[in-house]
Amino acid sequence: MSRKKTILDIQKMKVDGEKIAMLTCYDYPTARIMDACGVDVILIGDSAGVVVAGYENTLPVTMDEMLYHTRAVMRANPKALVAADMPFMSYQIDIADARRNAGRMLKEGGAAAVKIEGGVNIAPVIAALVEIDIPVVAHIGLTPQSIHRMGGYKVQGKKGEQAERILEDAVAVQNAGAFAVVLEGIPQGLAARITETLTIPTIGIGAGAGCDGQVLVIHDILGLCEKYSPKFVKRYADAAALISGAVTSYISEV
Repeated sequence: MSRKKTILDIQKMKVDGEKIAMLTCYDYPTARIMDACGVDVILIGDSAGVVVAGYENTLPVTMDEMLYHTRAVMRANPKALVAADMPFMSYQIDIADARRNAGRMLKEGGAAAVKIEGGVNIAPVIAALVEIDIPVVAHIGLTPQSIHRMGGYKVQGKKGEQAERILEDAVAVQNAGAFAVVLEGIPQGLAARITETLTIPTIGIGAGAGCDGQVLVIHDILGLCEKYSPKFVKRYADAAALISGAVTSYISEV
């Protein structure tokens, strides 16, 4: 596709049964490479806090940090649809705060959409953003900003009651106006059931092959993040060894 991908393009992919490829990205050179490969959606994830900044989790990430990464990615002028994560406490306090901060992601950062975590509890925020033409990707299941409540990065929805709550979350975010939803860390059967139930695309991460698309953290598939190694991640390259070899050779020649 020679033109920029739009939300309508992504939604049509679900209708046509075409799988959606999403990857995280945090900088200009990676965005250029990734976009040239034809990725459908670039997600500027708050995972940058862990894989780029070295935080223990995503909670310390600030709006300024997210705007920095978003502007860097957008300078590559990607044809992929670009969504940016709303960091912890940038949308939970009140609707006015959520609108102001999400608006900055589009106005100052240049993203086409924002992603926010939460289901039924956050549906009013999604509706408020959509009402002022800020497109939203929802994120349910294992939500990293809720790591303390969940007791760590644990699969959600294994039990019947919890599974039903996640299905309710999925329907709630769709009804609120989200144009897509990330399903993280939930059983494959539940993800497939949600995908069949919803009319909006589902993007899985550790949720099985039954979703409309998949998303992974770029540093994970390149072998550049040793801090966490999720079971569901396939490592497609060992970039750490490549960098190490180059640096060692440079030092030796110096």
